[in-house]
Amino acid sequence: MPACPTCASSYIVKNGRIHNGKQRFKCHECGRQFVEQPTKKVIDQSTRELIDRLLLERISLAGIARALEVSQQWLQTYVNEKYAAVPRQVQVSAKKKGG
Repeated sequence: MPACPTCASSYIVKNGRIHNGKQRFKCHECGRQFVEQPTKKVIDQSTRELIDRLLLERISLAGIARALEVSQQWLQTYVNEKYAAVPRQVQVSAKKKGG
């Protein structure tokens, strides 16, 4: 059994399998669930730029996720981060009074 990547505990139990069939483990000390050898896909900068252009074209998130082979969850998180980075202050100029 592998050790917990968070707390290094050896009190680990099997906890089902993930979508691609890899074994999932759970730590009884801290409660963390993990896979022994994860295959994390890194989204490169060119793909992110393409996503930005597709978002401007108002294509659905599900369509973008299918076309670029990224997960819908990652894409939603990416869009939320982009939205949070947009400044919230609106600059309004006062109208001239009279005519």
